Amino acid sequence: MNQLLSSATDNLKGTVNVPGDKSISHRALIMGSLAIGETLVAGLLEGEDVLNTAAAMRALGADIRKDEDGTWHIHGVGVGALHEPEGALDMGNSGTGARLLMGLISTYPFSTTFIGDASLSSRPMKRVTDPLESFGAEFHGSENGTLPLTVRGTGMPVPISYDVPVASAQVKSAIMLAALNTPGTTTIFEKKPTRDHTERMFSFFGVDTTTTPKDSGRVITVTGQPELTARNLTVPGDPSSAAFPVVAALITPGSDITIRNVGLNPDRTGLFITLKEMGADIEFVNEREDCGEPVADLRVRHSRLKAITVPQDRAPSMIDEYPILCIAAAFADGTTMMRGAEELRVKESDRIAIMVKGLRACGIDVEEFDDGMAITGSREKPAGGAVIETHLDHRIAMSFLTLGLQSEQPVTVDDGSVIETSFPIFRELMNGLGANIHPAGENK
Repeated sequence: MNQLLSSATDNLKGTVNVPGDKSISHRALIMGSLAIGETLVAGLLEGEDVLNTAAAMRALGADIRKDEDGTWHIHGVGVGALHEPEGALDMGNSGTGARLLMGLISTYPFSTTFIGDASLSSRPMKRVTDPLESFGAEFHGSENGTLPLTVRGTGMPVPISYDVPVASAQVKSAIMLAALNTPGTTTIFEKKPTRDHTERMFSFFGVDTTTTPKDSGRVITVTGQPELTARNLTVPGDPSSAAFPVVAALITPGSDITIRNVGLNPDRTGLFITLKEMGADIEFVNEREDCGEPVADLRVRHSRLKAITVPQDRAPSMIDEYPILCIAAAFADGTTMMRGAEELRVKESDRIAIMVKGLRACGIDVEEFDDGMAITGSREKPAGGAVIETHLDHRIAMSFLTLGLQSEQPVTVDDGSVIETSFPIFRELMNGLGANIHPAGENK
């Protein structure tokens, strides 16, 4: 176990760049691999999850390499030209990578086996595989649809119309990727809008796709078998990664930090909106657009937060940020209510149960619900002093390390190595701002 320990700090100061957006990085690799010509990608997140997707796309036929200056070169093979990999595709801890690639290859006439680590192998896949079977693909594995799972793609896919039963950008995106190699038009109905990174990336590469508002949701269409042309792009900084230094600065007196080049996709800003409603001093500076995505620099200063009830319909736009929101809520006056987030039960871990257990161990008052929790915060520092079981979940680990920056006693996470999957420079970046995060046992 690689235990990490976080101790109290005086304040955070400085200007930093967080790693590239993980969702956009996955999609940039996939779409570049399907485009004719050379796609150049700057700012790609180089965490384990994305690197596993790069390795998988190489195994499927793309030529992908990285320059000394950090630019990634992708020579694509064209839609319809992927080939059967020689071995299983190991997706490590990445549910996003696994589900997107299951969609992509479900409409190719070959078989592929997906494997992953213990965490990924415990996560359900049926909500993705069920609609993909409608294209004609077959899936073979355990009864509950967990990895290892073999996909037998179809050589004669048929377009589908699918009503997504639960708000999930991964399910939607898997269907859209399956539609790329399917003749005709595939239609997807979303009851609740989810992140639109796939739609934006499809449009950026020239896929004929439309998005139409309908009632409270959206209708998305994809016309299959396009000829994609290589494009150059810069991946915006990941707002999910920016969330950790943002909340750390908000709860640490005297803090004033700037985070450059953060993606502000409207489907990803739920946390920042929620924090501002709680009284957070967050300023968007130098707003602009890159590769179809809105971007800005964030200036964040320590703030006295107040509790709110988070609107349930905001959950899809901040589903990955609930763990770090829990930390902000622990420092807000009053009881912060978070409901409508049942998807947290099936993320990298059961994030509701694990956050509740960890918060209570650190002396924080929390009530658990099937679809969320209520956290009663205080102006007083929480006790801390606990060793948190992360269950191989990187966001759990980073959230409790953030809590330790303002706890009476240090907070330890049982395995900090899982952070490598999404934010490999987390400790370096945070300590550069003034945090005190280090391996347990080191004297600091």
